[in-house]
Amino acid sequence: MKSRQNIFLIGPMGVGKTTIGRLLADRLGRHFYDTDRVVEERTGADIPWIFDVEGEAGFRRREQAVCAELAQEQALVIATGGGIVINEENRKAIRRDGIVIFLSATVDQLVDRTAKDTRRPLLQNDNPRNVIAEIFETRLPLYQELADITVATDRSAPRLLVNDILRQLDQHNENA
Repeated sequence: MKSRQNIFLIGPMGVGKTTIGRLLADRLGRHFYDTDRVVEERTGADIPWIFDVEGEAGFRRREQAVCAELAQEQALVIATGGGIVINEENRKAIRRDGIVIFLSATVDQLVDRTAKDTRRPLLQNDNPRNVIAEIFETRLPLYQELADITVATDRSAPRLLVNDILRQLDQHNENA
């Protein structure tokens, strides 16, 4: 892939954006960033703490600043937080400055993958399955609208998914 465009991985929490993003960046010889980790590094605090102190709105402001900054770079692979798409400015930056890959999975898979994860503030309640289902239903149209490429992650190993993504990126660039 010769394009200098950024590659943005979008999708719900637990879909594998960070894992697949690291592998994809390695295969492409690009730098990898995870917007959640960049927010944590810059804040000096983890996301649950940010949610506790600043609420979701405070986290989303920080996330937007990181998204805008990374979108201005070139040739990065960027794993976004699952909720990055709810902000219109983020959607504009992602669409304008990159190729967007929507990683999808079933709600059951997402529940299984996040079941023991205590670092996801939105799931710290009595019924995380309902939260995941509601979030997924709300955000799905935004993911689909932004996607240049869609890849289902619920049946393949990450390395096989990266091979599939690379093939689709080549096709996307040939058609662009």
